[in-house]
Amino acid sequence: MSNEEIVALLELTVKLLELHDENEFKIKNLSFAARALDKETADLMTLSIEQLAGLQSVGKSVAGKIDEIRRTGTTQELTELLSKTPEGILEMLQIKGIGPKKVRAIWQELGITDNRELLLACENGEVAKLKGFGDKIQATIKESILYAQSNTGKLRMEKGEELAQILFDLLEKQFEQVEIVGDVRRKNEIVHAIQLVVGHNKPWEVQQFLNAFPDLQQDEKASSPFAWRGNFLEKEIPVEIQICSPQQFVNQVFIYSSGEKHLASNGIYKQLSKQIFESEEAVYASLNIPYIIPEMREGNFEFEWSKNHQIEELVTWDSLKGILHNHSTYSDGKHTLEMMANYCRELGFEYLGIADHSKTASYAKGLSEERIWQQHAEIEKLNQKYALMTDRRSVGRPFRILKGIESDILGDGSLDYADDILKSFDYIVASIHQNLKMNQEKAMSRIIGAIENPYTTILGHPTGRLLLAREGYPIDYQKVIDACAANGVVIEINASPYRLDLDWRWIQYALEKNVMLSINPDAHEMEGYFDMHYGVAVARKGGLLANMTFNALGLGDMEAYLERKR
Repeated sequence: MSNEEIVALLELTVKLLELHDENEFKIKNLSFAARALDKETADLMTLSIEQLAGLQSVGKSVAGKIDEIRRTGTTQELTELLSKTPEGILEMLQIKGIGPKKVRAIWQELGITDNRELLLACENGEVAKLKGFGDKIQATIKESILYAQSNTGKLRMEKGEELAQILFDLLEKQFEQVEIVGDVRRKNEIVHAIQLVVGHNKPWEVQQFLNAFPDLQQDEKASSPFAWRGNFLEKEIPVEIQICSPQQFVNQVFIYSSGEKHLASNGIYKQLSKQIFESEEAVYASLNIPYIIPEMREGNFEFEWSKNHQIEELVTWDSLKGILHNHSTYSDGKHTLEMMANYCRELGFEYLGIADHSKTASYAKGLSEERIWQQHAEIEKLNQKYALMTDRRSVGRPFRILKGIESDILGDGSLDYADDILKSFDYIVASIHQNLKMNQEKAMSRIIGAIENPYTTILGHPTGRLLLAREGYPIDYQKVIDACAANGVVIEINASPYRLDLDWRWIQYALEKNVMLSINPDAHEMEGYFDMHYGVAVARKGGLLANMTFNALGLGDMEAYLERKR
């Protein structure tokens, strides 16, 4: 069992204790422990009870719970709490904008035990009448439920890739021709279904093989002899396996790896319907069209793009020379500054931009002015060490930590900290984290104010969206990009699969306006660096060139750029 799974059970216990109005001291104690353990780097499965008890905010009581989880997979306390909690209440606890105490009020005062009943109560105005609720909270609850319903069965990119790979590995052991297609192959930020193509002369053998897999459940009415349709993992995730002859394999893979608009353009679908191809490259060659990668096959801009650019110009992981927008234990990160820097260097990058949260983000241990000076002193000390480690007689590359901050964009559009503090940083990522419920006018006022601030280097996650969990605040993308162009501000492609913000659909407009984009992982731990793979995927989908990617600049060019900016 991983640390994350253990912490998740403790967090669920906290919610249920609050729901059932248990001892407040006990709730706070367990809550503090769960938060501390969420950042713990040691493997909780390997520590003794004494070692567990010695961890920050843990103590003997919580250490005992962790040990019980390690031995049994749960705790007696959690089992008892779940036994007296209606199943639908657990779903209600996931609603954005309300906590366990409000869920308890809804449950006890209205007798509601699931989201379906709660939505109806919101529509009838019953929730607003409860003490401490009102129209605003009722509207928030309704919006959250409807948003969740609209996303049922959908997956973020990283989960879609994970499940598609499981099916691919399963099928590849049995059949020679297998390919992942659909949303996953096109690197869409949201996956609506897991789709694969299998080339095999006996389609019933493929059907029988799939039906023998316990985690798959076939929808017989939706299926056909050449298409297995059903669900993966308890009817939650739609799955579609197309089965074709080996001769038709390439054609079918191409069709299911392309958007409808792409297929309808330039006679592509017509060509596929009358000719069998041995490769996807041959499809385009037969129509005198340059090869277009699957990510870009949406029918938006790719044909015009291919006339002016080569695939080799697209950004890749190997294009990236540094990692910007990262967090350490100075704020809400899991690993220390030195650990984050050493791992970045081990991965072959030339610089790490540390950008911990600013002081307004108190919930994330935002840095006070005093702690900024402490961090800067540590950075200077570490940079001296890295300079000594670079042997000029060898091919070893230099490495440097850049002093950054993720400065909150405040309500009036100003940045956190006074100017004399802001000018002490090498670069600044300006982001909105609080008061996200805004109309477009308010959101634009804050964002444009931050862009026009001379200290802003990068506009962080421009819409604040959390995919499948929270819609971003509304912005006028063109005006934001135009403002960045006018003020020399880089726009972030936040590579976390929870965000992928800036949306790839606006990359071309940014390039037209000569605005550079930075693929940032927003890493809160060392492994978070690898989220840049998702950022690269959507960047390529949007046609981002390596020479317009901010963190594709080498260390010398980056330092020169930041010096000019200052």
